[in-house]
Amino acid sequence: MPTSEELNGWIRAVAQAADRQAFAALFKHFAPRVKAYLMASGTPEALAEDLTQEAMVTVWRKAAGFDPARAGLSTWIFAIARNLRTDHFRRQGNRSVDDTDHDSDEMADPMAPLDEQLLAAQRETGVRRAMAQLSVEQAQILRLSFFEEWPHARIARDLGIPLGTVKSRVRLAVHHLRRMLDGFEP
Repeated sequence: MPTSEELNGWIRAVAQAADRQAFAALFKHFAPRVKAYLMASGTPEALAEDLTQEAMVTVWRKAAGFDPARAGLSTWIFAIARNLRTDHFRRQGNRSVDDTDHDSDEMADPMAPLDEQLLAAQRETGVRRAMAQLSVEQAQILRLSFFEEWPHARIARDLGIPLGTVKSRVRLAVHHLRRMLDGFEP
């Protein structure tokens, strides 16, 4: 079982040097876990396999965007998988799929040691509580920008507000979250 330092080293190597061996190690560690998570959330096995592959391709492409100060690597990867699953079912016309109200431990790596699962769940709970304290507008824009990964221009267009307003709300929301989570010790 690799340590979080090893995992972060591998993702750094992928981000900085497109290191195929580091990615192979990440794939070997995470792919079975992501597939198990997707299947546990009700995804059929063949689709879970496809979404796992797509999630890992996204990890390869977006490795430089991973910030260990914002989230653990497993949380980031499982969020990618969850978003791909949600997008798939929404494209299929299943509007009832809504992952915004799931249990805090759902995002935890199902094969991670219990203490890591607990820490991830506590962090997620802290972020959810902090998000709930934001204004409706700031929380909406953060969800669209960070969780749905919408570009700011699309958010501005879809919400009918100026691009500068979107950027200001994101900046203010992130500032408020940092202030609320400063010194967060689970």
